[in-house]
Amino acid sequence: MIREIYLYGSSVLRQKAKDVDLTDTEHLKNLIQDLKDTLKVADGCGLAAPQIGVSERVVIVDGDIMKDVYDYLAGFRRTLINPVIIDHSAATCTYEEGCLSVPGIYANVTRPQSITVRYYDEDLKEVTETFDRFASRMVQHELSHLEGQLFTDIVAPVRKKIISKKLTEISAGKQRPRYKAKIVK
Repeated sequence: MIREIYLYGSSVLRQKAKDVDLTDTEHLKNLIQDLKDTLKVADGCGLAAPQIGVSERVVIVDGDIMKDVYDYLAGFRRTLINPVIIDHSAATCTYEEGCLSVPGIYANVTRPQSITVRYYDEDLKEVTETFDRFASRMVQHELSHLEGQLFTDIVAPVRKKIISKKLTEISAGKQRPRYKAKIVK
Protein backbone atom coordinates (compact mmCIF):
# COMPACT_ATOMS: atom_id res chain seq x y z
CA MET A 1 0.00 0.00 0.00
CA ILE A 2 1.26 3.46 -0.87
CA ARG A 3 1.59 5.55 2.27
CA GLU A 4 2.02 9.27 2.79
CA ILE A 5 5.58 10.40 3.44
CA TYR A 6 5.98 12.47 6.59
CA LEU A 7 7.68 15.79 5.92
CA TYR A 8 10.13 17.94 7.84
CA GLY A 9 8.39 19.21 10.97
CA SER A 10 6.70 15.87 11.73
CA SER A 11 7.52 14.66 15.23
CA VAL A 12 8.02 11.01 14.20
CA LEU A 13 11.09 12.05 12.21
CA ARG A 14 12.76 13.19 15.43
CA GLN A 15 12.12 10.04 17.47
CA LYS A 16 14.64 7.27 17.95
CA ALA A 17 12.99 4.26 16.32
CA LYS A 18 12.36 1.06 18.27
CA ASP A 19 13.48 -2.41 17.25
CA VAL A 20 10.92 -4.33 15.25
CA ASP A 21 9.38 -7.42 16.84
CA LEU A 22 10.74 -10.14 14.54
CA THR A 23 8.02 -12.55 15.67
CA ASP A 24 5.28 -10.31 14.26
CA THR A 25 5.94 -11.46 10.71
CA GLU A 26 2.62 -10.25 9.27
CA HIS A 27 3.24 -6.69 10.49
CA LEU A 28 6.82 -6.78 9.21
CA LYS A 29 5.81 -8.14 5.80
CA ASN A 30 3.15 -5.42 5.42
CA LEU A 31 5.53 -2.66 6.59
CA ILE A 32 8.23 -3.71 4.11
CA GLN A 33 5.73 -3.88 1.25
CA ASP A 34 4.37 -0.44 2.17
CA LEU A 35 7.90 0.96 2.17
CA LYS A 36 8.60 -0.55 -1.26
CA ASP A 37 5.32 0.65 -2.76
CA THR A 38 5.77 4.15 -1.36
CA LEU A 39 9.40 4.42 -2.47
CA LYS A 40 8.55 3.31 -5.99
CA VAL A 41 5.87 5.98 -6.41
CA ALA A 42 8.04 8.69 -4.80
CA ASP A 43 10.95 7.79 -7.10
CA GLY A 44 13.62 7.82 -4.39
CA CYS A 45 16.56 5.57 -3.57
CA GLY A 46 15.75 4.85 0.07
CA LEU A 47 13.06 5.07 2.69
CA ALA A 48 12.95 4.49 6.44
CA ALA A 49 9.88 3.39 8.40
CA PRO A 50 9.70 6.68 10.37
CA GLN A 51 9.21 8.46 7.04
CA ILE A 52 5.85 6.72 6.69
CA GLY A 53 4.95 7.34 10.32
CA VAL A 54 6.17 4.06 11.83
CA SER A 55 8.87 4.54 14.48
CA GLU A 56 10.48 1.14 13.95
CA ARG A 57 13.94 0.13 12.76
CA VAL A 58 13.32 -0.86 9.15
CA VAL A 59 14.83 0.74 6.04
CA ILE A 60 14.94 -0.08 2.37
CA VAL A 61 17.44 1.13 -0.19
CA ASP A 62 17.20 0.74 -3.95
CA GLY A 63 20.27 1.79 -5.86
CA ASP A 64 18.85 0.70 -9.19
CA ILE A 65 17.41 4.19 -9.69
CA MET A 66 21.01 5.52 -9.56
CA LYS A 67 22.55 2.98 -11.97
CA ASP A 68 22.93 5.54 -14.76
CA VAL A 69 25.24 7.56 -12.51
CA TYR A 70 26.80 4.69 -10.53
CA ASP A 71 26.75 1.54 -12.65
CA TYR A 72 27.77 -0.63 -9.69
CA LEU A 73 24.36 0.07 -8.10
CA ALA A 74 22.46 -1.81 -10.83
CA GLY A 75 20.33 -4.36 -9.00
CA PHE A 76 21.45 -3.13 -5.57
CA ARG A 77 18.41 -3.47 -3.28
CA ARG A 78 18.42 -4.11 0.45
CA THR A 79 15.93 -4.33 3.26
CA LEU A 80 17.58 -3.79 6.64
CA ILE A 81 15.65 -4.76 9.74
CA ASN A 82 16.95 -3.72 13.18
CA PRO A 83 20.25 -2.55 11.64
CA VAL A 84 23.26 -1.64 13.74
CA ILE A 85 26.46 -0.03 12.43
CA ILE A 86 29.27 -2.10 13.90
CA ASP A 87 32.18 -0.39 12.16
CA HIS A 88 32.97 2.54 9.90
CA SER A 89 35.98 3.79 8.04
CA ALA A 90 38.10 6.65 9.26
CA ALA A 91 38.11 7.95 5.70
CA THR A 92 35.19 10.18 4.81
CA CYS A 93 33.60 11.39 1.61
CA THR A 94 31.20 14.14 0.70
CA TYR A 95 28.16 13.74 -1.53
CA GLU A 96 25.13 15.88 -2.18
CA GLU A 97 22.09 14.45 -0.39
CA GLY A 98 18.38 15.05 -0.64
CA CYS A 99 15.47 13.43 1.16
CA LEU A 100 11.85 12.59 0.42
CA SER A 101 10.96 14.09 3.82
CA VAL A 102 12.76 17.32 2.95
CA PRO A 103 11.62 17.98 -0.64
CA GLY A 104 13.50 20.40 -2.82
CA ILE A 105 16.54 20.75 -0.58
CA TYR A 106 19.95 19.32 -1.41
CA ALA A 107 23.23 19.77 0.42
CA ASN A 108 26.68 18.28 0.68
CA VAL A 109 27.06 15.95 3.65
CA THR A 110 30.27 14.32 4.86
CA ARG A 111 29.98 10.76 6.17
CA PRO A 112 32.29 7.75 6.58
CA GLN A 113 33.31 6.29 3.22
CA SER A 114 32.34 2.77 4.25
CA ILE A 115 30.35 1.12 7.02
CA THR A 116 29.73 -2.39 8.26
CA VAL A 117 26.18 -3.12 9.35
CA ARG A 118 24.60 -6.07 11.14
CA TYR A 119 20.93 -6.47 10.26
CA TYR A 120 18.16 -8.94 9.48
CA ASP A 121 17.09 -9.31 5.86
CA GLU A 122 13.55 -9.95 4.62
CA ASP A 123 13.96 -13.67 5.33
CA LEU A 124 14.91 -12.76 8.92
CA LYS A 125 18.42 -14.08 8.41
CA GLU A 126 21.11 -12.17 10.26
CA VAL A 127 23.53 -10.52 7.85
CA THR A 128 26.76 -8.61 8.37
CA GLU A 129 27.63 -6.54 5.32
CA THR A 130 30.10 -3.81 4.45
CA PHE A 131 28.86 -1.01 2.21
CA ASP A 132 31.08 1.47 0.43
CA ARG A 133 30.86 4.33 -2.03
CA PHE A 134 27.33 5.54 -2.78
CA ALA A 135 25.75 2.36 -1.38
CA SER A 136 27.26 3.31 1.97
CA ARG A 137 25.84 6.81 1.58
CA MET A 138 22.31 5.54 0.92
CA VAL A 139 22.39 3.16 3.88
CA GLN A 140 23.84 5.78 6.26
CA HIS A 141 21.27 8.35 5.21
CA GLU A 142 18.40 5.95 5.94
CA LEU A 143 19.92 4.72 9.21
CA SER A 144 20.12 8.34 10.37
CA HIS A 145 16.33 8.45 10.14
CA LEU A 146 16.19 5.64 12.70
CA GLU A 147 18.11 7.86 15.11
CA GLY A 148 15.77 10.83 14.60
CA GLN A 149 18.34 12.69 12.51
CA LEU A 150 17.89 14.31 9.10
CA PHE A 151 20.67 15.16 6.67
CA THR A 152 19.91 18.84 7.22
CA ASP A 153 21.08 18.43 10.82
CA ILE A 154 24.64 17.63 9.76
CA VAL A 155 25.28 20.05 6.90
CA ALA A 156 27.81 22.84 7.22
CA PRO A 157 26.54 25.71 9.40
CA VAL A 158 26.56 28.20 6.52
CA ARG A 159 24.45 25.82 4.39
CA LYS A 160 22.07 25.29 7.29
CA LYS A 161 21.53 29.04 7.49
CA ILE A 162 20.87 29.20 3.75
CA ILE A 163 18.23 26.44 3.82
CA SER A 164 16.53 27.48 7.07
CA LYS A 165 13.77 29.47 5.32
CA LYS A 166 12.93 26.54 3.04
CA LEU A 167 12.81 24.20 6.05
CA THR A 168 10.39 26.56 7.77
CA GLU A 169 8.21 26.59 4.65
CA ILE A 170 8.15 22.78 4.49
CA SER A 171 7.18 22.45 8.17
CA ALA A 172 4.45 25.07 7.66
CA GLY A 173 3.00 23.07 4.76
CA LYS A 174 3.87 25.74 2.19
CA GLN A 175 5.94 23.43 0.01
CA ARG A 176 4.29 20.26 -1.27
CA PRO A 177 6.08 17.47 -3.14
CA ARG A 178 4.58 15.61 -6.13
CA TYR A 179 4.02 12.46 -4.03
CA LYS A 180 1.57 11.90 -1.18
CA ALA A 181 2.90 13.61 1.93
CA LYS A 182 1.85 15.13 5.22
CA ILE A 183 3.10 16.81 8.37
CA VAL A 184 2.07 15.49 11.77
CA LYS A 185 3.34 17.57 14.67
